[in-house]
Amino acid sequence: MDQLLASKQKGTRNNVFVHILLWGVIFILPYFFVDSERIFNWWSFMWSLPEMLGFMLVFYVNYSLLIDKVLYKGKTKEFIFYNLLLIIATAFLMHYGRYLIETLMLDMRPRRHYLKRDGNNMQLLFLVRNSTSLFLMAGLSVALKMTVHWFEVDNERKELAKAKSEAELQNLKNQINPHFLLNTLNNIYALIEFDPPRAQQAVMDLGKMLRHLLYENNQTFVPLRQEATFMRNYIELMRIRLPDNVKLTTDFSYSESGNTLISPLIFISLIENAFKHGISGEKPSFVDISFREHPCGKVEFVSRNSYFPKSESDKSGSGIGLELVKKKLELLYPGNYQWKTSIEGDVYSTMLLIDTKNTAG
Repeated sequence: MDQLLASKQKGTRNNVFVHILLWGVIFILPYFFVDSERIFNWWSFMWSLPEMLGFMLVFYVNYSLLIDKVLYKGKTKEFIFYNLLLIIATAFLMHYGRYLIETLMLDMRPRRHYLKRDGNNMQLLFLVRNSTSLFLMAGLSVALKMTVHWFEVDNERKELAKAKSEAELQNLKNQINPHFLLNTLNNIYALIEFDPPRAQQAVMDLGKMLRHLLYENNQTFVPLRQEATFMRNYIELMRIRLPDNVKLTTDFSYSESGNTLISPLIFISLIENAFKHGISGEKPSFVDISFREHPCGKVEFVSRNSYFPKSESDKSGSGIGLELVKKKLELLYPGNYQWKTSIEGDVYSTMLLIDTKNTAG
């Protein structure tokens, strides 16, 4: 809501600037088409003042009243009729206003030549000219109003879409956190049975990760080094419960002082999946995890693990973690990520490459 209000305030400021620029051009432009000795003098200004005021009258009656109250409600015929009345009345006011000003200023400057031969034809000529100019002002008013309206609607649409995306992201985060905690608690429960001291250490490690989940990742993006530390803590938590037949290797390479930002909890679901399908209690198994930050701003995660597909009865979570990762990537990194998975024999591989430099957030 605050972003939408700020967008409207910015649009209002831009609208005021456009109006100032418009009338500045209309008022000043005529002076560039007259003799240099007459470029802006008070006589010329006062003599043209009725025309300028008439233009503004027609423009703003349309802009502030008729377009909103009549045209936008589909009453096109009424809109044209009201403009005809407005333009005819304003044209007469402009003509007699100029005549009145020139009459009042007779002692300051002689009458213009056209008044010496002013007659019915000349009055008609001025009325036609003024009416034509006023029709153009009415059209300009409609064009500007519709353009401003289009930009306002487009900005509101973008802000609403952004707000919707942020709400969806928060919803995804609320789903990922319980899913992650459930898996971790299951791991600790299994560890308590055969190694209580290591289970105590696991609880301490879990406390550190909970601190990250509850307090340090409330933003849409967090520092990459912070998320990498969280991932390494989770891997170490998993390591203490691995049987001897499992080989776990990791390779983390990232800047400890960099300012790269990343969406939290994207990679943790991939790590969970590697442990879930890559470990066997009986057969030799391995999990190999690589996480690298490239100088170009891309972040690359690669995991390879032995592949032991779970049975239907053993598919805890039903793959919700990976589904949420995909949704999150589409919301935050549309067109700026590559995610590939493959199965070659008994080896499962995942590669996720994210371009953090082109992220809108």
